[in-house]
Amino acid sequence: MKVIGLTGNIGCGKSTVSGMLRDLGVATVDADEVARQVRNNDGIARERIERRFGTSDAGKLAEVVFADPEALADLEAILHPPVRDAVRSRLAELMDAGAEAACIEAIKLLESPLLDRCDEIWVVRCDEADALARLAARGLDVEAARARLANQTSQEDKVGAADRVIDGSAPIDETRRQVDAAYEVLMAVR
Repeated sequence: MKVIGLTGNIGCGKSTVSGMLRDLGVATVDADEVARQVRNNDGIARERIERRFGTSDAGKLAEVVFADPEALADLEAILHPPVRDAVRSRLAELMDAGAEAACIEAIKLLESPLLDRCDEIWVVRCDEADALARLAARGLDVEAARARLANQTSQEDKVGAADRVIDGSAPIDETRRQVDAAYEVLMAVR
């Protein structure tokens, strides 16, 4: 099974590219969704989060951790191990089911041991103005959006680690063309 590691900063279009991959039949594992499931359903993780932060509410946690790098590191130390375990488990299920390709969508993929499980790293990059506009459309004010972007690995570093770069600022048809072409090349390599 080929595994695509899909990353990029918030608001760049990872979810759009992930959707395009699903349209191609690629099983996707969204690390943010897995983290939500862990935060809500893993009693040990939830208890540790509530002990450290006084809440497990996503909005309240975001306010705290994106304003305090130490708090963000603490939250990641709690969540990332069970999230990685769940992603690995899902990949094993997909492989057992005979999936030809899977995608791990994760904003912090390059910092994760899951990187070793990926056959290719795809980075979705976009102009900062586009990312800020998309985040504003999700209800984040500019200050909160900039705080989230500031807590992420720079686009330049991510692009430097990429096997494929997808332009998330391009018109949607062009982005789809890039995804289709990159997927075709990946699957042609045996």
